[in-house]
Amino acid sequence: MQDTAIIDLYFARNEQAIAETQAAYGSYCRSIAWNVLHDSEDADECVNDTWLRAWNSIPPTRPARLSVYLGTITRNLSLDRWKSKRTARRGNGEMTVVLDEIAEVVPDTSSVEDAVETARLEELINRFLHDLPEKDCSVFLRRYWYMEEYGDIAKRYHMNLNTVKSSIHRTRGKLRDFLEKEGVTI
Repeated sequence: MQDTAIIDLYFARNEQAIAETQAAYGSYCRSIAWNVLHDSEDADECVNDTWLRAWNSIPPTRPARLSVYLGTITRNLSLDRWKSKRTARRGNGEMTVVLDEIAEVVPDTSSVEDAVETARLEELINRFLHDLPEKDCSVFLRRYWYMEEYGDIAKRYHMNLNTVKSSIHRTRGKLRDFLEKEGVTI
């Protein structure tokens, strides 16, 4: 079923929208949740919560790209769950490493005063990613959006593990330089 038809089901308040969403995006959303949580039960709960959140937000929201909309909901729910259950063994310790790596480049925007800058920062990061070569962008997003481990990224792109690490390290450096050039304080 096409995304527009699924969204129309939501607007019609037809419960078939959930089943169609699950069929079309269940595996995609579960992989996002799994990469953050590394726990099947928690991942499944986040995916189910994603369907509920979609049901409650469509309408009035009409997502331009349903996959991105659902992926963002799943990722945010998974990160919230990870934070609430934060322990050294959760996520094989990978979440702490991933968040620490990107925190070196992207400033914290958790205070109310910084919330205004969040939209600008998002636009700058999107512009930076758009200007990257496709493979560099994909590798970077696999690490920091999908929270994949270096080894999994290396397998996906048929790359050497050290090449992946170097690529991500260089891209983080380029992002830092780009943001500083744009006046973002890190």
